[in-house]
Amino acid sequence: MNSSALLPLMVMLVQLQPCSLSMQNHSAQNTHQSFPAVRRVKRGWLWEPLFVTEEQTSLAPLYIGQLKSDLDKQDGNLKYVLTGEGAGSIFYIDEDNGKIYVTQKLDREKKPFYTLRAQAINWSTKLPVEPESEFIIKVRDVNDHEPQFLDGPYVATVPEMSPEGTSVIQVTATDGDDPSYGNSARLIYSLIQGQPYFSVEPKTGVIRMVSQMDRETKDQYLVIIQAKDMVGQAGAFSATATVTINLSDINDNPPKFQQRLYYMSVSEEAPVGTTVGKVFAEDSDIGENAVMNYSIEGDSSDVFDVITNNETQEGIILLKKSVDYESKRRYSLLAKVVNQYIDERFLKEGPFEDKTIVKINVEDADEPPVFASENYMMEIVEGAMSGSLVGTVTARDPDDDESPVRYSIVQSRPLKRLFSINEHNGTIITTKPLDRETASWHNITVTATETRNPEKISEANVYIQVLDVNDNAPEFPKYYETFVCENAVVGQLIQTVSAVDQDDSAVGHHFNFSLEPTNNSHFTVKDNQDNTAGIFTRKSGFRRQEQFFFYLPILIQDNGTPPLTSTNTLTVTVCDCDTEVNTFYCRYGAFMYSLGLSTEALVAVLACILILLVFFSAIVTIRQQQKKKSPFSEKMEEFRENIVSYDDEGGGEEDTEAFDISALRTRTVMRTHKPRKKVTSEIHSLYRQSLQVGPDSAIFRQFIAEKLVEANTDPTVPPYDSLQTYAFEGTASLAGSLSSLGSNTSDADQSYDYLADWGPHFKQLAGMYTSHRSTGD
Repeated sequence: MNSSALLPLMVMLVQLQPCSLSMQNHSAQNTHQSFPAVRRVKRGWLWEPLFVTEEQTSLAPLYIGQLKSDLDKQDGNLKYVLTGEGAGSIFYIDEDNGKIYVTQKLDREKKPFYTLRAQAINWSTKLPVEPESEFIIKVRDVNDHEPQFLDGPYVATVPEMSPEGTSVIQVTATDGDDPSYGNSARLIYSLIQGQPYFSVEPKTGVIRMVSQMDRETKDQYLVIIQAKDMVGQAGAFSATATVTINLSDINDNPPKFQQRLYYMSVSEEAPVGTTVGKVFAEDSDIGENAVMNYSIEGDSSDVFDVITNNETQEGIILLKKSVDYESKRRYSLLAKVVNQYIDERFLKEGPFEDKTIVKINVEDADEPPVFASENYMMEIVEGAMSGSLVGTVTARDPDDDESPVRYSIVQSRPLKRLFSINEHNGTIITTKPLDRETASWHNITVTATETRNPEKISEANVYIQVLDVNDNAPEFPKYYETFVCENAVVGQLIQTVSAVDQDDSAVGHHFNFSLEPTNNSHFTVKDNQDNTAGIFTRKSGFRRQEQFFFYLPILIQDNGTPPLTSTNTLTVTVCDCDTEVNTFYCRYGAFMYSLGLSTEALVAVLACILILLVFFSAIVTIRQQQKKKSPFSEKMEEFRENIVSYDDEGGGEEDTEAFDISALRTRTVMRTHKPRKKVTSEIHSLYRQSLQVGPDSAIFRQFIAEKLVEANTDPTVPPYDSLQTYAFEGTASLAGSLSSLGSNTSDADQSYDYLADWGPHFKQLAGMYTSHRSTGD
């Protein structure tokens, strides 16, 4: 029979499942159970899953189910084969009857199911009697895991005085058992510690407040939550977690002063800003809810002030205004404190503020004298006689004993004392007349000292104004340069003048200008009535030859009481012009006139000065040229002794063979005396030819050749090249050589007639030598 044509029936015996076809099966509890038949789907079978309970252990393999084909005749002709996950190691099958056994303890949390394949094979033909079929063995869960709080321990914060039912935090536990089977993973939460302030929802683990709690009473609670699996049934596993619940602060407490009455004292000498004392209010709240502001109420708030120390929350009372023991000896303050941040929810319970009384006593002190005024204003007329009264200052001792006071002036300039003061009554007088134009104000400092305690000193400023009197006549503000052209016409304005007055005028200065009565009828003055005046010509045409300057005496009168008048002279210069004045040319003409020179004479003088300058410049130039020396002569002086530089490395101190060191040692050079050539006659005869001597001259070449031979044949020279320099006269001098080398043995043998040909500069020298020769002859 073909296996594809005959569909044999294979039955899977499933533990604890109802079935239509039953077989005897030995379960894990050794009870008889029924097993379901499997639905036929053509050539394959759809199996219900097999189950095996985890953690089950026994000495012998544990039977979990049986596979059986309907072709099995119980004659041992079929063989059952099991393959797949765990086949042969965890699971094995009885080849004869198809019973499946588990040989190891299984853990569902590691592997929840196994997929296997079963097949029935004919022992004789070794051929399957039906197709291979796949089925699943599920590991059935047992409660073998405890719940766990993975996020514990927990910390939560909730505001104090929160209403009942406020959620604090949610705790969550996990269980490794199968949540889809049984109650092994079904957890329930309960509160072990925390009653009666908190509660926990059994299913969600949400912790809630049961009642309002005050942080100031207790600010932290420790709550213990338990989680049980198996819905809390007997034999369930459990776990606990701790929850630390902190109560955060809210502003539910007003500040309170520690004392209802404070006593303080302050010296009357204390400066403004002195700390008088401190007040303190307590607030049970913390943080910004405890921040307080202090203030002072009442009439004393202008004398005292209070500030808040932000670190200590103390109220610091300060002196706002100086106090006087003799005027008021005690003060009563009403200090107030209030929270800076107020929670409006608690305003119904009362204002968040408090008040207290502060009594301050003023302590007496030895005070310095007190002036009736800190600043005095006084006046005195300028020019007042010495000893004139300026004013009086007064000071008194504010203490009860009223010590006498002594006055003095602080002198900044002792050598220029202008005022003195009576040390007993404070009367100020002048020591010399005052000039308002020199100083219109004087500032002095007066001191008052207690006679019984000289350390107690006070000062006052005295400002003295010097009142003006009309003691200065008006005058020109500057020097006026006034010019008039020779061709000026009648009534021509040549100058506008003004005036200044050092005196002060209450109504403003007003000056009157006029011309002093003289025989001068060339000019006139017109008062412009605005403190200026115009100078006009009264005739046409002026001649410089007749009169170069005109001096106009102008009278200026002020409006003081009494009025003062001054005479100011205006100098008018006549210029060589038509109508327009050239200031520069006019100044030049005035300067020439003052020197008494004409233009032609000045030109002549300048020309002579220029000629002299040119002459002296020429002389200086010639002398500088004569002082210049030939570069060959300077080098000859410099190279009489040669400095030699060479590069030759020796063998050290013991090397004496490198060169002859004696040649370099300083010693007296003995030269062979050679008779000097008598070249006097040559130089004398050829002095005129030397004017044309140059590098190409035979004389020059001969001279160099002789010197070269002399240097080469000299046995005393060092064994290296050296520089020899000689002076040979060139063509710079028209007079030829003046060297004594060319002179004869006797001056009488020489002729000096050629000096007469050297020009006028050597005329005196030629005369001297000519006369000398004549005398010798």
